[in-house]
This record gives sequence, structure tokens and C-alpha cells, in this order.
Amino acid sequence: MSFQAEGNLLLIIFVSYFGTQLHRPILIGVGCVVMGVGCFLQSLPHFLMDRYEYESTVSVSGNLSSNSFLCMENGTQIFRPTEDPSDCVKEVKSLMWVYVLVGNIIRGIGETPIMPLGISYIEDFAKSENSPLYIGFVETGAIIGPLIGLLLASFCANVYVDTGSVNTDDLTITPTDTRWVGAWWFGFLICAGVNVLTAIPFFFLPKMLPKEGLKNNADIIKNDKKEKQKEEVKKEKDGITKDFLPFMKSLLCNPIYMLFILISIVQFNAFVNMFTFMPKYLEQQYGKSASDAIFLIGIYNLPPICIGYIAGGLIMKKFKITVKQAAHIGCWLSLIEYLLHFLCFLMICDNSSVAGITTTYKGMQQDLYVGNTILADCNRDCNCPTKTWDPVCGNNGVSYMSACLAGCETSVGTGINMVFQNCSCIQTSGNSSAVLGLCDKGHDCSMMLQYFLILSAIGSFIYSLSAIPGYMVLLRCIKPEEKSLGVGLHTFCTRVFAGIPAPIYFGALADSTCLHWGILKCGESGACRIYDSAYFRYIYLGLPAALRGTSYIPAFLILIILKKRLLPGENACSGTVLIEAKVTGKENECKDMNQNSKVLNDDELKTKL
Repeated sequence: MSFQAEGNLLLIIFVSYFGTQLHRPILIGVGCVVMGVGCFLQSLPHFLMDRYEYESTVSVSGNLSSNSFLCMENGTQIFRPTEDPSDCVKEVKSLMWVYVLVGNIIRGIGETPIMPLGISYIEDFAKSENSPLYIGFVETGAIIGPLIGLLLASFCANVYVDTGSVNTDDLTITPTDTRWVGAWWFGFLICAGVNVLTAIPFFFLPKMLPKEGLKNNADIIKNDKKEKQKEEVKKEKDGITKDFLPFMKSLLCNPIYMLFILISIVQFNAFVNMFTFMPKYLEQQYGKSASDAIFLIGIYNLPPICIGYIAGGLIMKKFKITVKQAAHIGCWLSLIEYLLHFLCFLMICDNSSVAGITTTYKGMQQDLYVGNTILADCNRDCNCPTKTWDPVCGNNGVSYMSACLAGCETSVGTGINMVFQNCSCIQTSGNSSAVLGLCDKGHDCSMMLQYFLILSAIGSFIYSLSAIPGYMVLLRCIKPEEKSLGVGLHTFCTRVFAGIPAPIYFGALADSTCLHWGILKCGESGACRIYDSAYFRYIYLGLPAALRGTSYIPAFLILIILKKRLLPGENACSGTVLIEAKVTGKENECKDMNQNSKVLNDDELKTKL
């Protein structure tokens, strides 16, 4: 994500400004094609690299004659870190990541013109009362895309990465296992084709549209075209860069605009973290697979966001909400959703019971950060690897890092249907046995997941309902000629100060809660296999809550400033002041004040009248 942001940042401010001087729809179409190329490049490593090998003590071939993965004195395990230095050097020097890096950067470059130029294109040619609704549709489309993408990702995550190249019946892992890698490359190929096809209609849109609402007034349209032609001739003489620095100075000296950017940076830090790590949170807290987690996010969160965007735009259009009213609506709705967020702290599940990590071999909870207790009397003589993660679930409801560490001596079946028997560490009244995978977290945890998802859906709707009014404050607090640059600078700041750093520092904090790391081919630490779910919850829910709490300070400052300030294009004589002027017969004097855009509040206007 950060690499894509870097590609976006290379051009966004310049495209936002200079793009308004050029053919905006064509630039957007070119951006879509470039995004398609980037997606294709990102999928290439799958076709150029070797097959994926996951850490396991169990042979994937199904040949169980040696039972070398079970508890046997002087036994040897299937998976061992390689001791051949040349293999490790080859692995370290792999350059497959370059394709992903370059593809992400190219995608970011292609994405650059879409939102800034698209929003300004709508704002320039739409009625002011219709603009919020149209932007609501655009934002809804920006959510429907991820919704379809999440459903596609859920499907791909459920398909093994090397499907078609290996016999999936021989696999000893399932999609719920943290070692599972889905067919990540398949989604990129589909997105590459869709991006190229999406670009086609933009090449047929005109550079300018007639202003909405003026279609029946030929004189106004004719004069408008003449004015635009004069502006173009002037730009050719003066150069299109003449206004760049004055526009930048105007934006940077606009207190409402700068406070809005500050709010966006803080809030975006919170939401990037929550959205990026939500699948991981559902996996670790509620025991869901990656594919199930992605599917649930798409079903529960994105449709309410779509409805909220459209509803927000319709409300703005129906009731002709002013910018000041929109600021209040956006602020207070966001605050309500923020307070509801704290209920998520009540919807918790316990850590998975893994012997030697979260519980003792007797089934008692233990201190999660004590020394190594992986080995016990029941498996000390089994010669088991203590770092390999190949979990099994015992019929006593406790999970073990491997069948060997569970003390299992025999097995029946093959692949994911394998059952281990005569397990000395599993203390039950009958025959002790285990199956592959971690134990389920139970019915109570499933109910907590349902409550969490319902609350998340409600919160998503409320927050998205406030998004369009809030966005209109951004668009209306700046001059019309500065809108495209203003949107671009806003996007630039949120990417630099939130989109890039947020996943990095949040990921580091999440990794600090890891209880057991996997191992790579050369014995190095790999991905985290199990987290301390309590501390992970505090970080996942607590850090965004703290960030969002601070964002309401500049939000309230905006409300205070708006009381005493006229925004660009806003009439001084309007609302209750105009009504009173009509009653007292001073309507003409009131309207004359609109010629001066001096900032006066209602009391000052009434006094002057």
C-alpha cells in the first residue's frame, strides 16, 4: 500500500493543478490503463517463482510408512531449516519483490488523476445543490469497487496459491491455517483487465460540459464559452504555471481548509489501521479464516457505507443544506459513531488454548511471556522440533504446536483428514486423539463475532452518512478555481502523513503482541502464527480510538470559525437575515451587501440594516 502511495505522491499535486488546464476525462482514461499495467506487473512473480513450501512436520506426499513426524525416540522430522548456504543465498537474492514494487508504484501513478480531476469535473458542471448527490454516487462507486474486490479476494484466498500445479488433496493445511496462502495473483489479473476496459468510456467524454441548469439559456451558455475561450488565450500567453504558487499560498492560508486536512490526517491514520488489519483481527480474535474474514468485511461493512453515501447526498440535495449546517451534521454524526466504537471493547474472545504457549499441558492458563515451556514431561523424549508450527487439536479441546508435541504415536488417514492417536500429552478418559488445525473457539465466541459485525455495520453507516456533508465543507471552503488543486493537496497530505506511515507503525505494534513466530527455509523468523489476542485487541481498537479523539479538537474549531466567516460564493444576506429584510422593506439594501464579501455574522448584518 505504501509503495502505491509513493507512486501517487510523485504526481498528484501537479496533476491536480495542471490537469484542469488539459482534457480531464482523457487523463482519467490514461490513468485507468496505467493502473491495469501495474496490476499485471504485480501478478508476474507467481509465474516466475518456485512453488510455495509451508513449514510442516507432516509429509504432504501421503507416505506415512515412516511416521517420522510422530513421537518417536531419535525420530527425524520432515521440515528442517536448510543447512546449505547456497540455498539461503539464492533465497535472499530473489528479485521477485521488484515486480510488486514497480507494479504498485505504477498503479499509484495511474490512480493519481482519477479523484482530483473527477471531483473537480463534477463540481464545475453540476448545480451546487446537485453536486453533493453526484459526489455521493462517485464515493459509492468507490465503495462498490472494494466490495466486489473483497468478494473476489475472499474467493481467491480460499483457493490454494499453487492450484493447478499441486495436488490439493495432499495438502495438510486448510484456509483457516495461518500458513495457508491463497491465489493472490488471480485477482490482480482480473483487475488488470477491468481497469483497461473501464478506461474506454472516458476517451469519448468532452473536455467541457454545459453547466447544469443552464441548458435552456443559450445566451448564458454562449457568454460562458466566450469567457472560457478568453481564459484559455490568457493562459497561453501567461503560461499555465502562473497561478500555481498563488493558489498554493491561498490554500495554505485558509484556516478551515488546513484544519480539515489536519482532521483528515488523524482520522485517516485511524481508519487505514482499522481497515488494513481488520481481517487479521477477525482471524486472531474470533478464529476465522482469511477468506471468511474478507467476505464478512465485504458483506457487513461496505453495503452500509454505500447506503450512507447516497443517503448523505440525497439529504444535502433534498433539504438544501448549507455548508455551515453540513459541518455540524458531519461533526456530530461522526462523534456519535465514535462513541459507539467503544462498545467493541466488550465483544471479546479468549486466546486460543495452545499448550506451551497460552496454556500449560494440564490445560491451565499460564503467563504468556514466561520462558520456553514448549516441552513437557509427556513429550520431552520425542525429539520434536520446538519452533515448527503445525498445530493439531486434541479431543480435550486444547491445541498443540504439532502432533509430535502432543505426544501422538500413531496416525490414520491422509491429507487434511489425518487423525493422530495414542497422544500422551492429551489427558482424556478415553482414547486420546487429535486432528489437524487449531481448535474452534466455541459458540460464545461466534456470538461475539456477530455482535461485533452488527455494531461495525451500524458504525459504518453512521460515519458514511456524515462523509458527504463533511466533504462538501472541504470543497466549498476554497475558491472554485482552486478546487482541483485543493483536492489534490488534501489527498497528498493524507497519503504522506497517514497512508504511508500508518500500516508501518501499526504493524510494528501488532507484531509486538506475537507469541510464536514461524520459521523460514533458512531458519529465519517468518510470519507470526499466533498473537496475544488481548493485547492485539487493545492496540487494534484503542489506538484508533485515541487518534480519532484528538481529531475532534480541530473539528470544533472549524465550527467556531464558520460562525464568523463567509465561504467563497456564499451570500452575506441570506437565511434569516434576508427574511427580516423583506419584512422591513430593506431587501434591496440587504442584497447590495452581497456585492461585498466582507465577513459579518448575523447580528452585525442586522445592525447594519
